[in-house]
Amino acid sequence: MNKDRTDTPSPWWKHGLVWLVISGPATVAVACAVTAWIAWSHVDPVVATDYYRRGMEINKTLAAGNRAHLPALQGRNHAVTPARP
Repeated sequence: MNKDRTDTPSPWWKHGLVWLVISGPATVAVACAVTAWIAWSHVDPVVATDYYRRGMEINKTLAAGNRAHLPALQGRNHAVTPARP
């Protein structure tokens, strides 16, 4: 060993492992900022105050439409019902 030689350590930014350790949290911070921006810029619409009445009207409309198909549905159901012995 040569004791006259002085090894000066290199600065921290010249080590690759340091950048590997920093890149994980930095990536998460950027992703968090992007997600927050998307959440604030694309606000969800508010549910209508009369949502229950609108849903009941839709159900009435659907029930009225199914009455036209009632004979077909009964025939289908009887086709798969096993015969009685």
